[in-house]
Amino acid sequence: MRLLSRRAPAQRLDARVIHQVAAWCLGYPDRQLFERLDLMQAALAEQPPGEPAQALQRFLAHAAATDRADLAQHYTDVFDLSRKQTLYLSYWSAGDTRRRGAVLAEFKQYYRDSGFLVDLHGELPDHLPIVLEFAALADPVRGTEALSDNRPALELIKFALADVDSPYTDVLAAVCATLPGQSPPDRAAALAMASPPDPETVGLASSDPRLLPLFTSNGDKVYR
Repeated sequence: MRLLSRRAPAQRLDARVIHQVAAWCLGYPDRQLFERLDLMQAALAEQPPGEPAQALQRFLAHAAATDRADLAQHYTDVFDLSRKQTLYLSYWSAGDTRRRGAVLAEFKQYYRDSGFLVDLHGELPDHLPIVLEFAALADPVRGTEALSDNRPALELIKFALADVDSPYTDVLAAVCATLPGQSPPDRAAALAMASPPDPETVGLASSDPRLLPLFTSNGDKVYR
């Protein structure tokens, strides 16, 4: 009788790992990020080969090889001084309108329903690193739902980062790759994924949602 060898079960991607690493990567690149480089690389090494882990590994390799001050300046230029790649998800669908408050309330409700006390670190509840960490640590199901509901915004941020040849493009690509369905091939297809804009929404009639008026969480600084 011929014995059949047992095959090891196929390794499955743990989206929680991808979301947590991405959350850390999208935070300001301070000392804590660099202290976590080895930990993040080790966690990704345990994931199956594929776009999510490989994209994050490319970003981490770039971060490790880049002067820390240069990476911090790039982060500031891309995310703090430009409205074109904002990580505040509500602005991609609601702009600076009354509807934005309702969108932010939806994010807060996600957090309340989880039963966890979510530390916003002084940010708005739609800040992508916070949403990712919520999906990784608190409620993976509802967190992934929130990310999927904002898939057009994630894809548009990815394309905007690619336009400026930013290494953070890989981080957004990794997040999008954890969500159901294929990523759109271009910006026009990403825009087509979005719901039709509310008639009262200011700025969304433009063909480019990156032109929305954006503000920091404290309302003091206008993204230019």
